[in-house]
Amino acid sequence: MKLLLGDFIAKFGRENICKPTIGNESFHQDNNDNGVRIIKFATSKNLFVKSSMFPHRNIHKYTWTFPNGKTHNPMDHILIDRRWHSSILDERSFRGAECDTDHYLVVAKVKERLAVSKKAAQK
Repeated sequence: MKLLLGDFIAKFGRENICKPTIGNESFHQDNNDNGVRIIKFATSKNLFVKSSMFPHRNIHKYTWTFPNGKTHNPMDHILIDRRWHSSILDERSFRGAECDTDHYLVVAKVKERLAVSKKAAQK
């Protein structure tokens, strides 16, 4: 399973061409340069951007607040291999966690099913 987590400083828009990779629940209307780069990278490596696929309120989507306190952006994202994308059940940010950073805590619920080989099951 390929799982890529990070602060990509990427804004994903709601363009129809991007929806197969990023989903329908984007925070912004337009992509920025890093957003376009991440979408191209994810498409070339068969990855999904799971941080914009779950319907949450906007306060649970953004992961960083500008020091003025009025501008919010989802900067931290989770990318997962297309084959395993259904393993991530939910992803959101938590604003109350004190982590000594200007970013909010991002939490994903992951459920993984492992196959048991037939030889091991017979023993």
